[in-house]
Amino acid sequence: QVRLVESGGGLVQPGGSLRLSCAASGSIFSFGAMGWYRQAPGKQRELVAAITRGGSTNYADSVKGRFTISRDNTENTVYLQMNSLKPEDTAVYYCHAELITWGIRSDYWGQGTQVTVSS
Repeated sequence: QVRLVESGGGLVQPGGSLRLSCAASGSIFSFGAMGWYRQAPGKQRELVAAITRGGSTNYADSVKGRFTISRDNTENTVYLQMNSLKPEDTAVYYCHAELITWGIRSDYWGQGTQVTVSS
């Protein structure tokens, strides 16, 4: 059974940094694109950053230049380094992983980790 386990959330002051990690397990096949989404209270879930297995990245405009996504394919782990955090970055952050098995795509989600940016 595929599992995504996130860690690294917490409370940080504006201007601070956090690093999120997400470890994927439970598949004999390689994971495809992985990424991070976030959902703030009263808002829809939105893409923060994504990375393909080959290392191509995509960022939301609101985080460009502040957040960096990376992955370790040997460990099936994706990271999100968040710098210069702002109060508007406060949200539950969810890890996402794509798995393509026999031509069929499946999407998997982590349980979410809270990031709060506040003084």
